[in-house]
Amino acid sequence: MSKFAFRTVSSRALAGAAALGLAAAIVGGGSALSAETAVSAPAPLLSVPSTAKSETAVFAGGCFWGVQGVFQHVKGVTSAVSGFTGGAADNAHYERVSDGDTGHAESVRVTFDPRQVSYADLLRVYFSVVADPTQLNAQGPDTGTQYRSALFPQNAAQAKVAAAYLAQLRQAHLWKRPIVTAIEPARPFYPAEGYHQDYLTLHPDSGYIRANDLPKLTALKKLYPQLWRDKPVLVRG
Repeated sequence: MSKFAFRTVSSRALAGAAALGLAAAIVGGGSALSAETAVSAPAPLLSVPSTAKSETAVFAGGCFWGVQGVFQHVKGVTSAVSGFTGGAADNAHYERVSDGDTGHAESVRVTFDPRQVSYADLLRVYFSVVADPTQLNAQGPDTGTQYRSALFPQNAAQAKVAAAYLAQLRQAHLWKRPIVTAIEPARPFYPAEGYHQDYLTLHPDSGYIRANDLPKLTALKKLYPQLWRDKPVLVRG
C-alpha cells in the first residue's frame, strides 16, 4: 500500500468528532489546537538583512501537504511548492520515496520577498506551527526518513541564521524532548507530482488534513496575525 493510500485510509479512521472540531475551528476562527501541535517560539536573536527581491528556502517537516499549506498563508511568500530533497533525480517520485530508502525528504521550496518576511521569520513559523522538532524520522502519524525534520539552507547567511536559531531554541527548553531537527547541505529540489500541489487548499474536508494540518493554520493565524494572509498563494494559481 502506498503512503498516499495509507493516508487516505488513516484519514477515515481519524475522522470524527475531534476532526470535525478542528475543521470548525479553522473556518470559524476559534481554536481547537492542542499543546502538542504548536509552540510560541521566541523571536530569533539573529536575522541577516537581505536586499534581494526574492530568495528561496527549503523546509522538511513531515508530510509536505501541511508544510506547504502553512507557508502559502504567510505574507511575503510568493510561492510554496511541495517536493523532495536529499536524494537522486531518478527516484524522486512519490511512490518510490514512500519506501523510505531513497534519502529524500518530503520538503517544500518556499520563495519569498525578504523585504516583507525574513528567513528568520520563516524559521520561527516552522518551529512554532509546522513541525515538531523532537520527532526523529517522523511527524504525527507518518514515519520514515522521508518525514524527517530538516532545514536545507540555500546560502551561507541562511545556514548561519538556522544554526543560531537552533542553538537559541535548545537553550529555551520549549520541548520536553531534545530537538533533532538537522541542518543538511543544500541539494537539488524535485517538485512533487501535480496532485500533491495545493493539497490542503483543495482537500480541506480530508480527514487527514482536518486532523493534522488545519490546526497548523489555526495556530499560524493565532500566534502570528501580522504574518497571516487569508488567501493562500497557490501553485496552480
